[in-house]
Amino acid sequence: MQGRTGAGMALHAMPPPWSPWRGRTRTDPARPTRTRGRNDVPLTLIKAAHTLAWFSIESCMAYVLYAGAARRTGRGAALAGAVVAGESLIFAANGFRCPLTQLAEKIGAADGSVTDIWLPRWFAHNLPAVHVPLLAVAAYLNGRNLRDRQRHTQPTHDRNLGLAEHP
Repeated sequence: MQGRTGAGMALHAMPPPWSPWRGRTRTDPARPTRTRGRNDVPLTLIKAAHTLAWFSIESCMAYVLYAGAARRTGRGAALAGAVVAGESLIFAANGFRCPLTQLAEKIGAADGSVTDIWLPRWFAHNLPAVHVPLLAVAAYLNGRNLRDRQRHTQPTHDRNLGLAEHP
């Protein structure tokens, strides 16, 4: 009954931009794709840079989660959170596609993927789906810590009015 819709049947919709099942298009279809055996040094350098950036961002994400769970929200967590937020904004602003993918396609990669060497394919293609819940948990935990800190450091009502006891 493929193609028919009804109660309980899924519609055939376009997969999200980050999905491995979404068809990939080249930025320049007239340009030939790179074949194996050619000089792959530039592509390898791009993939190495991507892996280094990914590891750095994931380290920041792990620290933000740790800081939130351990109630150690501070400047370090704010800096790590800014790195993660910046990466997320760049990814979203680029149509949920890594900017290094376009660079890889420009030098001739067949599909532009920069995650296929050092990350397992299933993990690389599902990173956005993994990150959204982690971002939500990190925001909740660190927000809770900041609210608790603010409650414990608020001056008393008398101090706010300048009515502190004087000798």
